[in-house]
Amino acid sequence: MDPSQFDLSQVPIVPIVFWIMTIFTLGGALGVVTSKSLFHSALYLILSFFGVTGYYVLLSAGFLAVVQLMVYAGAIAILILFAIMFSRKPMVKVSQANRQWWLGLPVAIVLFVALVTVLGSVEWPAAVAEPSGDTVQQLGIAFLGSYLIPFEVVSVLLSVALVGSIILAREKTEAEKELK
Repeated sequence: MDPSQFDLSQVPIVPIVFWIMTIFTLGGALGVVTSKSLFHSALYLILSFFGVTGYYVLLSAGFLAVVQLMVYAGAIAILILFAIMFSRKPMVKVSQANRQWWLGLPVAIVLFVALVTVLGSVEWPAAVAEPSGDTVQQLGIAFLGSYLIPFEVVSVLLSVALVGSIILAREKTEAEKELK
């Protein structure tokens, strides 16, 4: 093939991106459960969250992609990393060997086969209706309308929980140690 006749528009970009996101998602998930370091497991979890964000982008679900990126890959993963770093236990590598892995393997294989069978046998309907209006605008109106008070209550509750966890995790001063 002559390189001068290469047409970039003929490259199937969506399947390539899909498989890259699949490698991120499944590789990250596999890293979470196989890593011997808790810190590395949290980093693999962030990688898996980024893969799921890519799926939402491919599905043209921009709002869900941003929520996945901001809430899960951003807030939740960083909260987990802070919790690991604030814990007083050192991050040593421990053995995660389980003597009952042979019981879990057949169960996992049976569940996988059952899921693949159900996915292949069900006629999944495709939605033909487009959403009416701008969904991001509708969500914004709902958050600033009828769901404003619950949204604010949850944000204050999460802030109080974060401050409380920092107070519990911090090192005690000499004066606080003498009071005990």
